[in-house]
Amino acid sequence: MSMRVTPQEAPCGALIEGVDLRRPLAPEQVAAIRAQWLQHQVVAFPDQQLQLEDLERFAATIGPFGVDPYFGSVPGHPHVAQVRREAEEQTAIFAETWHSDWSFLASPPSATVLYGDIIPPVGGDTLFANQYAAWEALSPSMKSLLKDKQGVHSARRGYARDGMYGERDKGRSMAIRYSDSAMATQLHPIMRAHPETGRPALFVSMGYTIGIDGMTEAEATPILLELFAHQSQPEFVYRHRWSQGMLVMWDNRCVLHAATGGYQGHKRLLHRITVAERTT
Repeated sequence: MSMRVTPQEAPCGALIEGVDLRRPLAPEQVAAIRAQWLQHQVVAFPDQQLQLEDLERFAATIGPFGVDPYFGSVPGHPHVAQVRREAEEQTAIFAETWHSDWSFLASPPSATVLYGDIIPPVGGDTLFANQYAAWEALSPSMKSLLKDKQGVHSARRGYARDGMYGERDKGRSMAIRYSDSAMATQLHPIMRAHPETGRPALFVSMGYTIGIDGMTEAEATPILLELFAHQSQPEFVYRHRWSQGMLVMWDNRCVLHAATGGYQGHKRLLHRITVAERTT
């Protein structure tokens, strides 16, 4: 069966059918999938009934396994984490704030691969925002101000002891491990050139960007708040609806994402692998 690609009627995203991810992929299939991923930023493969070994094999074709510094892993599968919420769980929805996965690392991941095992009948959509388009739509004066600036990224808002998922986060079924290491900071260009496409993308997020290097907090905060409001405007956003057995892969270098709720009373379970940058 040949691969069929259907772009979403949205600023990013495409559906890929005609590929069985339970089987090892030929090099030409991997190249074709990577090309669609780089073009569309978010690709979804419906109706894939996968085991964790299938998920691991597919992720390894995209790049080396990355790290998940604040997640516990599935026993026997050190690179697989669960995104889990029980039916009656009362904790805040995980990852509702716009972010690019683990952007506070010195080398942030290239991709995230997420597979839907248990999908509620309502709610639970994932929002994606095209950051190529967000950068392009900035005013010339804002581009000029930002093009040589670096954002200060940190995990502290989420994973520090006093963060969203810290000591006060009780009753969560997902295996999140807060740590004092979340207080560390890392600099990345605000206008980040994509390492594979070369295209400029806006690389800040409300989840992980806490400042601008060389600016005081008073100087940086209004600029960042303006960028956060700008980068998630509807004209940049694709709303993805999940189905059971769907695998989704997105490009953390040029797209932000945010979770949504709306499925109280229903269990939701996905399995996730973080993919690091290729070194060659």
